[in-house]
Amino acid sequence: MTDAARTPTSATVTVQFVLCGIVWGSSFLFMKVGLEGLSPAQVAWSRLVLGAITLGAFVTIRRERLPRSIRVWGHMLVLGISFCVLPFLLFSWAQQHVTSGLASIYNATTPIMTAVMAGLLFRVEKLRPVQLAGILIGMLGVGVIIAPWQGLDLAQSIPAQLAMLGATACYGFSLAYMRRFVPRTGMSALTFSFLNIGLGAAVMVVLTPAIALGPVSLTPPVVLSMIALGCLGTGVVYIWNQNTLRAWGPTRASTVTYITPIVGVALGMTILGEPLTWNEPVGALVVFAGIVLAQNRLRSLGRRRDRIAEASGPSGAEAIRPGGRPAGRA
Repeated sequence: MTDAARTPTSATVTVQFVLCGIVWGSSFLFMKVGLEGLSPAQVAWSRLVLGAITLGAFVTIRRERLPRSIRVWGHMLVLGISFCVLPFLLFSWAQQHVTSGLASIYNATTPIMTAVMAGLLFRVEKLRPVQLAGILIGMLGVGVIIAPWQGLDLAQSIPAQLAMLGATACYGFSLAYMRRFVPRTGMSALTFSFLNIGLGAAVMVVLTPAIALGPVSLTPPVVLSMIALGCLGTGVVYIWNQNTLRAWGPTRASTVTYITPIVGVALGMTILGEPLTWNEPVGALVVFAGIVLAQNRLRSLGRRRDRIAEASGPSGAEAIRPGGRPAGRA
């Protein structure tokens, strides 16, 4: 099968984007249920190993070729740790002390963290004043979610919330790292996902004696949650996310974080009976406003409207090149 034949259609990518938001929004419920019978490290271990097995099966069936470059394998090992091992451990530990809905809200800070890492650490893009304002607004939203006026629970809640911010910082680091070091590897979305999850799983297997041994209680809900979290949420969905990223670009693809908190909060309230205080959704809305500015989306929308207006003029002759492509685009 050729690469062209494997390229998903626009409609397929849209469906995969929505499914990514739904499944990843459900992941916080699956983690919460998994923690009823497993330790946080065992939850992270299970989702990575099951995800690697699932992706490995697809790679074998489709006879995908793995890269031969040692440099690529080195970069993918870094991503396996920063994009999988560390954030999965942090989120699993934090969810012992916070609701699954709150965890899904914190996950939405990923685009803010990505803007910080891409602009300040790796310098793969220049932060404009409006983006800096977006980062500050996003930080304000996080402050609203933490709600310091209610009193700081230094024993559990605050460390857990900081751990979740650490996890999204890992995601932001990884997305900026991808753009800086592995923008064009020639790998398919499936192969890239397999190496990312597979190397993360290999690290967890090596660390098994230190972090993952201990008593377990494998009830049906725990087992089913780990299968869903590992095979689907850490397996198949990563392929869908890579397809969306390649078709839409990082800015549009990262808007999946608008969907996950809605799903996560709804499932936490309806299935687990979790409470929701007013500051959590309000803080989430402030964070979303910061994301829009941090991604410079208002300017992008303005440019898009200008192109549409030019293309829909009386003749369109100046706006459209032969072949139907808007001027200014390759």
